[in-house]
Amino acid sequence: MKRPIAENNVMHRINVTPIIDVALVLVIILLITAPMIAVTEMDIDLPQARTRSLEDEVRVNITLGKAGEIGLDDQYVSPQRLVQALRQRIEEAENENVLVVVRADETTPHGSVRDVIKSARSAGAKRIAIATRQRMRGKL
Repeated sequence: MKRPIAENNVMHRINVTPIIDVALVLVIILLITAPMIAVTEMDIDLPQARTRSLEDEVRVNITLGKAGEIGLDDQYVSPQRLVQALRQRIEEAENENVLVVVRADETTPHGSVRDVIKSARSAGAKRIAIATRQRMRGKL
């Protein structure tokens, strides 16, 4: 006698859950240990960071306010007098490579910042930088 078909249709499956668990644990271990693995026996000289050396450097700060006011170090200056006052500050400095740092509010129009940079160049500034805020680690 033949058995009914329903009894012969038993499906066998492999339980893959433990395999996935082990694989995920291995991936986590790899992600944790990978940054620690580095070649430390190599003889290399890392370059100096220029951002820390700016603390000792002779510089002049130009600050642009939201309302269009301009400050040169610790004084307010009119836009018409900026070139003359900046030229005087650059000449007073003992170092000819004075760094001129332009600081502006993030809402200041780009044209105003560009005009200040042009004024700094016409005053004789050879090195010009734009100040920014440092991004906090972990935040985008």
